[in-house]
Amino acid sequence: MSAELAEFVSRALEYDPKDLSLFEVAVTHSSAQGSNYERLEFLGDRVIGLLVAHWLYERFPSEPEGKLSRRFNSLVAREICADIGRELGLPALIRLGKQARGDGANWSDNVVGDVVEALAGALFVDGGLEPAERFVRRSWAPLIEEQRKAPKHPKSALQELAAAKGLPNPEYEVTRRSGAHHSPHFSVRVSIPDLGSAEGEGASKQEAETAAAAALLESLTQK
Repeated sequence: MSAELAEFVSRALEYDPKDLSLFEVAVTHSSAQGSNYERLEFLGDRVIGLLVAHWLYERFPSEPEGKLSRRFNSLVAREICADIGRELGLPALIRLGKQARGDGANWSDNVVGDVVEALAGALFVDGGLEPAERFVRRSWAPLIEEQRKAPKHPKSALQELAAAKGLPNPEYEVTRRSGAHHSPHFSVRVSIPDLGSAEGEGASKQEAETAAAAALLESLTQK
């Protein structure tokens, strides 16, 4: 595993690690034996946040704080980190306990997203901000360049739509929770009186609410 991981760090992260054990921890889930990625994930989340915020500050010099925040929130979302991790081929490298692997946790947004953040933390600890920034700039570049205008979060957009029509705020209800503790799955229904309802799913309550809001917005634009 160490040889495979070293090759991955060199190829996918374009970094020659001084301490490979940091990266071994970064890909180890709490269901496996030994140290896990949670502390590095805590750090890496902040590292990615700082680097993306600085990048947006430079890239969009005339935008106010509100628009920058909308861009930022969409770029550091867990599902975005997970998409990046799957593109890098991380699921095959993630170390899990037998039950968690059987549940497919190495493909879940929560776990893959956490590992991406943990790897950013490992890069920062092992080499400082520069290798972490190279990783973020390379991995997030297509997403930032696609943002021709600041995206509006679906929940905010739906709430504004309801207010514009003089209707109550959207109501969100968890209709189902399934999956293991380390890999939960939520179903949420959003409804607005006299406007409609829709359901969404996600690896967290927040993701499911966002998916439900997006689904209702899409259905309303098709009417």
